[in-house]
Amino acid sequence: MKPLIVLIAAFVISLVGLKLFSGEWDYVLAGNIGMAAMLLFTAIGHFAFAQGMVMMLPDFIPFKKEVVYLTGVIEAAAVVGLLIGSLREMTAILLIVFFVLILPANINAALKSVDYQKGTNEGPGVNYLWFRVPLQLFFIAWVAYFGLYNYW
Repeated sequence: MKPLIVLIAAFVISLVGLKLFSGEWDYVLAGNIGMAAMLLFTAIGHFAFAQGMVMMLPDFIPFKKEVVYLTGVIEAAAVVGLLIGSLREMTAILLIVFFVLILPANINAALKSVDYQKGTNEGPGVNYLWFRVPLQLFFIAWVAYFGLYNYW
C-alpha cells in the first residue's frame, strides 16, 4: 500500500509543480516522476529490510541476499532511466519485465505470510494477493502508459 501512496502522491505533486513552473499539464513527465519516486522508495527498502526481503524469495533462488541487493540497485537505476528522455522507453520495457519477474516473490511472500519489514512470518498472508497481484498489474500498466507514451 505504501508504494501506491508514494506513486500517487508524487504524481499529483509533480503534476501540479510542473503546471506551476512550465504552465502546462505534463502528465507523461509527472507519471514518470511518480514511478521514479515509488521505485526509489522501494529500492531503499531492499537495503533497509534486506533480511525480510530474503524471506520473500522462493527456496530455489540461490544467493538470496545478493539478489535482494541487486534488485534494489536495478530499481535505483530505473529511477534514473525513467527521468532521462532518451532512456525512458528502454527503461520502461525492462521495468515491465522486472515487474513480471518479481511477482513470484510477492506470491511466495503472501503464501508464507512474510512481513518483510519485521523479518517474520506474521504478515498478511494469502489474502494480501487480492491486493498485490492487481497492484503489480497496475504498476505494469502505469509504466507501459507513461514510459512508452510515444509508442501509443
